[in-house]
Amino acid sequence: MRFSSLDDWLTWQSSLHPHEIELGLDRVASVWQRLRPSGLASPVVTIAGTNGKGSSVAMLESIFKQAGYRTGAYTSPHLVHYNERVRLNGIPVSDEQLCSAFQRVDDARGEVALTYFEFGTLAALDIFAELTPDLVILEVGLGGRLDAVNIIDADVAVITTVALDHTDWLGETLDQIGAEKAGIMRGNRPVIMADKELPSSVYQHAESIGATQCRVDVDFHATPSDDGWRWEGGHQEYSNLPMPALPGAFQLQNAAAVLAVVEQLSSRFVVESQDVTKGLASVHLAGRYQLIDGDVPVVLDVAHNIQAAEALRDNLREKAAKGSVLAVFAMLADKDVAGVIQVVDQDVDSWYLVELSGSRSCTVEQLEAALRKAGSSSSSSSSSSSSSRVSRFSSVNDGLQAAMADAGRDDSVLVFGSFLTVGEALQYLEPVADVFVGA
Repeated sequence: MRFSSLDDWLTWQSSLHPHEIELGLDRVASVWQRLRPSGLASPVVTIAGTNGKGSSVAMLESIFKQAGYRTGAYTSPHLVHYNERVRLNGIPVSDEQLCSAFQRVDDARGEVALTYFEFGTLAALDIFAELTPDLVILEVGLGGRLDAVNIIDADVAVITTVALDHTDWLGETLDQIGAEKAGIMRGNRPVIMADKELPSSVYQHAESIGATQCRVDVDFHATPSDDGWRWEGGHQEYSNLPMPALPGAFQLQNAAAVLAVVEQLSSRFVVESQDVTKGLASVHLAGRYQLIDGDVPVVLDVAHNIQAAEALRDNLREKAAKGSVLAVFAMLADKDVAGVIQVVDQDVDSWYLVELSGSRSCTVEQLEAALRKAGSSSSSSSSSSSSSRVSRFSSVNDGLQAAMADAGRDDSVLVFGSFLTVGEALQYLEPVADVFVGA
């Protein structure tokens, strides 16, 4: 074996390809064909979208687990441990399983250079081919059409939402981005459209290839009620459903699309009403308005684009704390930092600007400039209690410790801005709190 430790494998993979991202399927498809000529035996659900992918994967895992089926799920990025990306029955796979799969991918690739994401995708698919779970759920990493997971023909495709994000790679308009995400569809196979306001390019692509469209508010409906909510599809319905255990009213939209997937797979899987109820009630996903109780409550959210920031703002207002909100904030430089800040600025009392490890991070100076651009007039680094106080820190740990120390009675700390921001906070919090990261 080339390496015996997972860390060594991951470090090596980071330097294997000259570019961090190289969209395209030819290289990864050729390696997959050599690695597993017979492909996957399990049915596959592939999920694309700007936001809501991780929540949808987690709900599917939870529901099918309750129904007694074995699931394999591949998601990205991870928060703390790489193993989070590849899960069997909701449990991250072991270092040994990943290292063995990496070696098989390495043997199959020959001289083909793979990116970090492509290597991991092939390893996940190899594990699923080896262990044949009843259902495989794949989350697209970037876009869809040219993403590595798209070497697999999905039995059911899901488009959650389309918003402006990754514009350097996917295009600068919603139609361009929608067309990229629509690339996961296949002809004569169902595509679940979770949002009623998807760009026209999504519908046009579905029509052009003959995909079977399953549209929210057309082919399936979710209706809130006094005792929960009701779902109606083409030939199934569920009543008195609990709201998903994941926070936020928008999760109802994700849950409705998930039940459309369940209906589309009903010829292969028997899922009873109680399985849906228990699955929705017990679903867990780290980093999505995740509350960590303690002397100072800490909320973790990976929101890193305007649409996700709007959902975060709505959660903050719905669960309004009695005291102040102290925000530990860091983002990647290729994001709409000012746009995200503008959405939540009125709901944050103090900003703790921090810099992430790695070259992609915004500097604290860039964050402060974005804060000014977003309309925050005060940027003092003093310890005054003014409503728009701003402090600078060189790491998430330092910013989080300072925010928790500054928090008064009834105050709460919010950590947000990226997966890396939340991941670094979790690494600090894991030893001092009962924090559950795995799915």
